[in-house]
Amino acid sequence: MSNTEMMARISQSPGFIAALDQSGGSTPGALKLYGIPETAYSGEAEMFRLVHEMRVRIMSAPAFTGDKILGAILFERTMDGTAGDKPVPTYLWEDRRIIPFLKVDKGLEADSDGVSLMKPMPTLDPLLERAVKLGVFGTKMRSVINLPSKGGIAAVVAQQFDVAAQIAAHGLVPIIEPEVSIKSPDKPGAEAILRGEILGRLDALPQDRKVMLKLTIPDQPDFYAPLVEHPRVARVVALSGGYSRADACRRLAENHGMIASFSRALAEDLRHSMSDAEFQAALKKSIDEIYAASTVKS
Repeated sequence: MSNTEMMARISQSPGFIAALDQSGGSTPGALKLYGIPETAYSGEAEMFRLVHEMRVRIMSAPAFTGDKILGAILFERTMDGTAGDKPVPTYLWEDRRIIPFLKVDKGLEADSDGVSLMKPMPTLDPLLERAVKLGVFGTKMRSVINLPSKGGIAAVVAQQFDVAAQIAAHGLVPIIEPEVSIKSPDKPGAEAILRGEILGRLDALPQDRKVMLKLTIPDQPDFYAPLVEHPRVARVVALSGGYSRADACRRLAENHGMIASFSRALAEDLRHSMSDAEFQAALKKSIDEIYAASTVKS
């Protein structure tokens, strides 16, 4: 499938994006939620083996297909791994009809001026070259906004769009993720500044450039409608941000044009100890709920 066809699908088709991209810092928490405590493994290699097994169990479940899931965001080690004896990106597209994305950021700097910028990514270009060869369509990178700081938010958005240009030069579609913390003391204030900064950057993009945006579900429904409708935006996706799946789905359903890109909320009911039948039933229920919130807008 060509990038043109993938772009049409990711831009227009109903569905949502599954975020399977927990990195080294967040993997212990993901495994604990799955029912594997830190005492059950020793060392990074064993930890990543266990989380890869969890992800393959998700990706190979009957309900995990392109019927309701448009794309999946992968951690670098997941991209380099296999599923069904194929490289994961190939398996996702050929066997599941799901478009592969790659998380490329290396984590966050310490909070400064109310935000956490992304750490430097000195090896980004070789990583992107590898992703292209493996059939990856796009990337994702995350910053965090805690306060309605004009200077801080401007710095976050500038960094995101600068790195997005580097990613686009490789023919990949960047997902820009400036997450507003749901614990912010003034979340709507931060969202107002963020929307303005993103609109300014979008207007300055070349006419043939498309980006995606991954944003915290806004407190005011449809607040990001100008971003959803912007000609340079392929899709606006929502992160669950610590909300429960029920709460995230309820909030998302109020926002027309936004679709889910949930991580923890997607997997919150899945447990290592489940039988395959129990696991598949729980995952199907989760997928159905998230799909409904992404497509049926009241």
